[in-house]
Amino acid sequence: LPTRRSSGLVPEVRRDLLDYALEIDWFNTHLERMMETLERMGELDNTLIVASGDNGLPFPRCKANLYRWGTNVPLAVRWGERIKGGRAVDDYISLSDLAPMFLEACGGKPTPAMTARSFLDILTSDKSGWIDPKRNRVFTGRERHTLAQPHGPGGYPMRAIRTRDFLYIRNYKPNRFPAGVEKDTLRPYRDIDNSPTKTFMMEHHDDPSVANLFELGFGKRPAEELYTLHDDPGQLRNLAGDAHFDAIRKKLSAELTAELKRLKDPRAFGGGDAFDHYEYFGGK
Repeated sequence: LPTRRSSGLVPEVRRDLLDYALEIDWFNTHLERMMETLERMGELDNTLIVASGDNGLPFPRCKANLYRWGTNVPLAVRWGERIKGGRAVDDYISLSDLAPMFLEACGGKPTPAMTARSFLDILTSDKSGWIDPKRNRVFTGRERHTLAQPHGPGGYPMRAIRTRDFLYIRNYKPNRFPAGVEKDTLRPYRDIDNSPTKTFMMEHHDDPSVANLFELGFGKRPAEELYTLHDDPGQLRNLAGDAHFDAIRKKLSAELTAELKRLKDPRAFGGGDAFDHYEYFGGK
């Protein structure tokens, strides 16, 4: 986080984070009320309850990005009659896995069109930690979040593979601006939600304590990014150009390409530009 010289965290950023924490508490309060209602009805243990976030933190380099703070969202599941509580599971789950899981929980089967897979077996297990050894990676991607590019309706296409140890990101249009541009007719860097943190970073982008973070959040990025998850949890040091990690980069790149081709992702075959011209339904 940005810091003022020898004064700790920036007050604007601290308040921004506290406001976000307050919103989480507000959500938790309503979730508790819903569960209390189910309990009064005698249906609490007979109800499958799933609580999750839908995207990352609304801060620079978080939401609408493929780094940890943009893709790693909370997921809590309760089903008193069938799931043993008090467990923490480390297996990688995608939110798309919810659909086949709900179907299986109802006694149905996933449709042939579904590429995700149910994790009901993990939920009904009595184990904690890493349960399914095959769930050791997750694939993420992005095409267009808002209309933020200065010339045309294109987005900022990215694909990524995350394993237990590494995050590899491929940026298909590194000549574009991931966050949009400063001179925007609606608002600067439109692909970052407005917030006190964003405003502070824009106003202090020349400050030595902010400049590097500003570039990471608002500037252009290379075609490839590679991060170690244990040594660099914030994904701030790109190792894609480090010769010591070249074998890892190539391996993850090949695995990402193979998965994208399996799913017939146009980006894996040199296409995908049609995505740039799809009608936008996100408002003005």
